[in-house]
Amino acid sequence: MIEEGILVGVFRKLRTGAKLRKMAQHIFSTPAPSADVRMPYGDGPFHFGDLRLPRTSEAGPHPVVVVIHGGFWRARYDLEHIGHACAALTSQGVATWNIEYRRTGNEGGGWPGTFHDVGAAVDHLRVLAPEHNLDLERVVVIGHSAGGHLALWAAGRHRIPEGDPLYSPDPLPVKAAVALAGVIDLNMSSEMKLSNGATEEFMGGAPQEMPERYAAASPREMLPLGVPHALIHGTDDENVPYEIGEKYHAAALAAGDQVKLVPLPHAGHFEVIDPKMPEWKWVVEMVMGYMTKDDGRRTMDDGRRTTDDRR
Repeated sequence: MIEEGILVGVFRKLRTGAKLRKMAQHIFSTPAPSADVRMPYGDGPFHFGDLRLPRTSEAGPHPVVVVIHGGFWRARYDLEHIGHACAALTSQGVATWNIEYRRTGNEGGGWPGTFHDVGAAVDHLRVLAPEHNLDLERVVVIGHSAGGHLALWAAGRHRIPEGDPLYSPDPLPVKAAVALAGVIDLNMSSEMKLSNGATEEFMGGAPQEMPERYAAASPREMLPLGVPHALIHGTDDENVPYEIGEKYHAAALAAGDQVKLVPLPHAGHFEVIDPKMPEWKWVVEMVMGYMTKDDGRRTMDDGRRTTDDRR
C-alpha cells in the first residue's frame, strides 16, 4: 500500500508537470493580442508600458489594472508573456497598463532601481489619465510571481519612511492589490533559496546582511499595508511554494489588514496568468470585485468562498 501510494504521488507530479509545460509553452510561445499603444514613463530603454483600453460603448472614465510581470526579477523575462492576461482583463471592461522595468542583469536593475521604476510607472497613470480617460479612483495593481511582490510593494509604499532610498513623497494611491503566486516575503524566499538565490541576487545580499533594505522592500516586513489586497496561489506551486502565501496571510490578518487568500487546489505556478485555464476565473472575480463598491467580497457561482477572516 505504501509503495502504491508513492507511485500515485509520482504519477500525479509527472502529470502536473506535463500540464504546466504545455501551459507554459502556450503563454510564452503564442503572441498576445497587441496593445493599443506602447508608451514611455521614463527615459531608459526599459521605462515603458503597454496600454490596452476596453472596447466598450461607455466613454469612461475607465478603471485601471496595473499589471506587473514576473520572472524572479531577472532580465531574461519581459512583459510580453503576461499580455494574454492583460488582453483578457481588458475584455472585462477595464484598462490595463502592463509595465516593464529594469531587472537583475539590466544596468541599474535590482535594488533600488527596480523599485524606482515600478513606482514611476504606477505614478505615470496621472499623466495618462486625462488623454485616455482613466479613473484614478479605481486603480488595482496585480502581479505574478516576482511581479506579485512588486504589486504589494507598490500598494504599500506610502508606508516607507522619508529618508529611505525607496521613499516616494507622493505615491499614487491604489484601491487594492492582487498577488498571483507572489514572492511576497523576501526573507522567506531568501531562506528557501528560491530560483537558485534569485532574492539575494535581486536585493544585493541576504536579509541578515542588510535588514534595512528588506524592511522597505518586502511586503511581509511592511505590514500592515493599509490597502485591501488578495493572494491567489496554487497549492502545488513548485516555483513559489503555497506556504509563502499562507504564512503571509496569517501575518497580514494579525497586523490588521483587509486581506484575502484564495487557495487553488492542485494548481501550479502559471495557471493564474493563463486565461484558458479554469483558475483564471478567480483572478477576474477578485479584480472586478475590487472595482466595485463591495471591495471584492463577491463569491463565485460555484459557491466557493475565499479565506478572509475580516468582514
